[in-house]
Amino acid sequence: MTTPRLDTRSIEGDTPAQRLLALLEVIAEKDQYFTLQTLVDETGLPKPTLHRMLQQLENSGMLQREADNRHYSKGARLRRLAENLLLNDTVQGARHAVLADLVREVGESCNITALSGSEVLYLDRVETSAPLRFYLHPGSRVPAHCSASGKLFLAQMGATQRRRLLAEMPLEKFTRNTITDIEALEDEIAQVKEQGFAFDDEEFLPGLLCIAVLAPSSAGISNTGLAIQAPVMRMDRERALACLPVLERAAAAIARINQGALPEPSPQQDAEVGG
Repeated sequence: MTTPRLDTRSIEGDTPAQRLLALLEVIAEKDQYFTLQTLVDETGLPKPTLHRMLQQLENSGMLQREADNRHYSKGARLRRLAENLLLNDTVQGARHAVLADLVREVGESCNITALSGSEVLYLDRVETSAPLRFYLHPGSRVPAHCSASGKLFLAQMGATQRRRLLAEMPLEKFTRNTITDIEALEDEIAQVKEQGFAFDDEEFLPGLLCIAVLAPSSAGISNTGLAIQAPVMRMDRERALACLPVLERAAAAIARINQGALPEPSPQQDAEVGG
């Protein structure tokens, strides 16, 4: 009788390349050598499929075979990739430093966000040291209609583009304050567009208040939001508005970092722009 596999890791992707990357994510978490059978047991993939994938990664230098010819370990090319990523990630480091300074100044959790489809994606987050807090890690996703940053992203869209998105979005009701009527949400977005900041007043999680602004962009449309989140027992709208100046200063600092990370245009690009 075959024992069913438990706690298998999903190796998903629409293309072979995506599935190889998903396998590398599993391998990156390992702190010891592993075998083909180890990965078969862990992922549930057929042995021939995994053998082929491991051969491809070994041939590319991402993995290496150990002396016993059974065990694998991370290859030199994969280690260089990790080291170069950390060495050259100064943009993320600089933005995280701004975020940490903001948390120290306001005393509450703060995050950097971007719009991804119909959801707000948390790019980075720093938690407050206060004992009562909401844990939302980088990589978390929140529906745009009940997020302060999401309302700002929606407010940048043209009316037709926004209507098209809202018509297909499930405007799920998470709390009694969640806006699920499109006309009411349009009214809220019009106000957000006029005032330049947005609230999430217990619209996604009960007891959580959020205020957000966008980092200005030279392109006019920004896909970088900056938000403060706090339990309602420590922050109401009045206190959140008092934090708005420091939030806007931090957003301007994030904008400068983003702008500084853009590559310099080549002479050929300058000529093309000039006509």
